Amino acid sequence: MLFKDRTQAAMMLAEKLQWLKEVWETSLIVLAIPRGGVVTGEIIANRLGVSLDVVVAKKVGDPLNPEFAIGAVMHDGSFIPNEDVIGSSDISQQYIQDSVSELKREIDRRLMKFRGNKTYHLAGKVALLVDDGVATGTTMFAAIKWLKSQKLKKLIVAIPVGPRDTIEKLRDMADEVIVLHSPSIFGAVGAFYQDFSQVTDDEVIEIMRKYRNIH
Repeated sequence: MLFKDRTQAAMMLAEKLQWLKEVWETSLIVLAIPRGGVVTGEIIANRLGVSLDVVVAKKVGDPLNPEFAIGAVMHDGSFIPNEDVIGSSDISQQYIQDSVSELKREIDRRLMKFRGNKTYHLAGKVALLVDDGVATGTTMFAAIKWLKSQKLKKLIVAIPVGPRDTIEKLRDMADEVIVLHSPSIFGAVGAFYQDFSQVTDDEVIEIMRKYRNIH
């Protein structure tokens, strides 16, 4: 499966999510992971007629290979390790603490830019967590673990594409996972899009401006 762009993928995903509108409309909220996920999330939120918010998680890279995630940080400073690698690595606690502090400042900056505040009121909500795709799933796992502490009524994950093994891990964590394509052989998310142009902070700000101060 090859998507034309994020818009097409989001519209296809929204079709599979229409049932949520009938069942959970009054308590449903779409939560998007910036930046590409916000484009996906806006289309889904519009199609379902519900509100849109963002949750920001940042990867902590291996000190010798920054592209390789050893875990992720949430805005409250919680560090969610990648259990598959953290136990077998020789990474110091000081490196993790320093990384968490630095990334938390970046997350705070993004939340103020995108939301205007860092406070969430999600108790009793049905959260629909979306992104434009997952690979290792590190940031998605972190967002899910944080969301599960927010007294939600239900947590549903919806993504256009992700590798089969990551999707299986997501199914173990969330109440429900909706995915359009989950191949066993997987390179990068962008390989499944004809147009996977980078989404800018300004684009996210423009989208989120419509939803500020309404939840």
